[in-house]
Amino acid sequence: QVQLVESGGGLVQAGDSLRLSCTVFGRTANPFGWFRLAPGTEREFVSAITYGGSTTYYADSVKGRFNISRENARNTVYLQILSLKPEDTAVYYCAVLKTWGKPWPSDYWGQGTQVTVSS
Repeated sequence: QVQLVESGGGLVQAGDSLRLSCTVFGRTANPFGWFRLAPGTEREFVSAITYGGSTTYYADSVKGRFNISRENARNTVYLQILSLKPEDTAVYYCAVLKTWGKPWPSDYWGQGTQVTVSS
């Protein structure tokens, strides 16, 4: 059993940066992913990282502004978001991925952290 707890969200202004954290309780050697859910939309894949952190993947919509990383010694996966835009407003979730690759199927999910970007 794995539990995930996200943190780091908040109310920010356009152009600001944030670093979201996902603390992992339990053991897994699976890759991790970040997803987001904005009001009125479907859940959107954002980024993924392998267990060792050597391979990452980003959705086209966030390339260049988002950076995923992980620190296994701290059981934490991070998502840094630069130059935030109002359209980044969403609840951000981390998840344990079953396999690497689309459609990024996931086993375990956190409760999410809200990011709200004001213009």
